[in-house]
Amino acid sequence: MQLNENNWTIPNILTIARILLTPCFVISYVDGKTELAWGLFLVAGITDAADGFLARVLHQRTRLGAMLDPLADKALVASAFLCLGISGWVPSWLVILVISRDVIIVGGLSALSFWGVDVKVKIRPSWMSKLNTSCQISLIVVVMLEEMHWLSLPMLVDILVGAVCVLTVVTAIHYTLRGLAMFPEHDAEAEGDSSK
Repeated sequence: MQLNENNWTIPNILTIARILLTPCFVISYVDGKTELAWGLFLVAGITDAADGFLARVLHQRTRLGAMLDPLADKALVASAFLCLGISGWVPSWLVILVISRDVIIVGGLSALSFWGVDVKVKIRPSWMSKLNTSCQISLIVVVMLEEMHWLSLPMLVDILVGAVCVLTVVTAIHYTLRGLAMFPEHDAEAEGDSSK
């Protein structure tokens, strides 16, 4: 993958905008401005789809974007799930599951980086992880629409809750196994060096 040295690209600007929209969403939600919060979340969700697409089409992939994009996703989704969970709009166990998965992944990446693994090169978001993020964003949008009485599709909410639950568990296991598989290689190298 060819990386662009210029960080001020359209995809990166969209990613930064998504990061800035996250606290705006939380403030609006806490202040009871649900419609505004929903609109801000929707715009942030659109930037999530747009930045990846534009990065590929415009050949504007950067190391900064590769690092910021998943962090922006996690910040937005985790904040939204916390807000909806506190309000009782989504099950508390699902909030714990989603946030725990992200904590495990971030912790694992930090451990691998400390171990000397170049996680930016060796670990890429899987299609399951991208599908999981899409389902999480869809669930948040639909739940907020229901609570604002703009929509009434309880069956769709149940389907999305089930999909998010399954994908969260599967992707957590997937990334954990991928991460653990990288540690023995470095152990073996260390043992080889010490025996010389």
